[in-house]
Amino acid sequence: MTDTITRGADAAPAGGSPDGRAPRPDPRAEARRIRRIAFSQRLSRWDFRLSPYLYISPFFILFAVTGLFPLLYTAVVSVHEWHLIGGQGDFVGLDNFAWVLGQDRFWLAMRNTFSIFLVSSVPQVIFALIIAAALDQNLRARTFWRMGVLLPYVVAPVAVSLIFTNMFGDQYGVVNNVLTSLGIEPIRWHADTLSSHLAIATMVNFRWTGYNALILLAAMQAIPRDYYEAAQIDGASKLRQFLSVTIPSLRPTLIFVIITSTIGGLQIFDEPRMFDQYGQGGASGQWMTITIYLYNLGWGQLDFGKAAAVAWLLFLLIVVFGILNYLISQRIASADAPRARRRKKEVAR
Repeated sequence: MTDTITRGADAAPAGGSPDGRAPRPDPRAEARRIRRIAFSQRLSRWDFRLSPYLYISPFFILFAVTGLFPLLYTAVVSVHEWHLIGGQGDFVGLDNFAWVLGQDRFWLAMRNTFSIFLVSSVPQVIFALIIAAALDQNLRARTFWRMGVLLPYVVAPVAVSLIFTNMFGDQYGVVNNVLTSLGIEPIRWHADTLSSHLAIATMVNFRWTGYNALILLAAMQAIPRDYYEAAQIDGASKLRQFLSVTIPSLRPTLIFVIITSTIGGLQIFDEPRMFDQYGQGGASGQWMTITIYLYNLGWGQLDFGKAAAVAWLLFLLIVVFGILNYLISQRIASADAPRARRRKKEVAR
């Protein structure tokens, strides 16, 4: 009996049915397997489509919290009466904007801001271009020189302002002492409008010229050397190569530097704030900028509604300048495209 059972078990195929037929697949297991494959494919598609957005989302979430929300909240404050302790007051609509635009000190601050911006940004870009061209040469210890031009950028703005404020002191400043020793009348750096703007622009240029020079240097090193070789074969001098090859190739980067300089110049605060011990922009507002005017309204007069209106006017001004710079850059880029194609064809020949 035992023998019969053992033979019967040995006769059945391993893993198969006793009658020798192939086992039927379980329909439910097959359905689960198909669902798993479909779900894996769906996950793969989601990963392919959504991963880039997830990677950049931390920046936008942080920007929404620290940038967009304060911006919208400032818009709400600007159309209300707002007090430091009492908080939100009555809704006043655009009255705060109308009041700000009717103030002489607002337009004085606007004039000072544009004046300091012009006397700082224009020489800053020119000097940055010259420094970048010098650093692009085959210098010894060029890493040292490149790091050296960046050092002023890492100095705290308050420290820079204190140093230069002492240098531009009206009575005991280093600059006036040097001028007096040369027989030149001392300059009233804090009393005269243009002199104070030049002194503040010097602080700004000291900090930002090296930073912009490194940006321009990176763009210079991306210019194909074939252009310079073709220019040398044509007999172009170094100056001619710089004017005809380097400058046109740097136009997009130059526009970027100009845009960032414009935004920074319109928001300038630390240097004029620290130019004297009072921080009000001068006795008659000689160097009072928009940001100092905003600060005085908010934390001096505790009128946050009007200060928020100034902040929004400054924001709109920056947006207008940004759009103008974008349109100009687009126009220059479209004008440069045919020239670039012709230059590549000439090099290819």
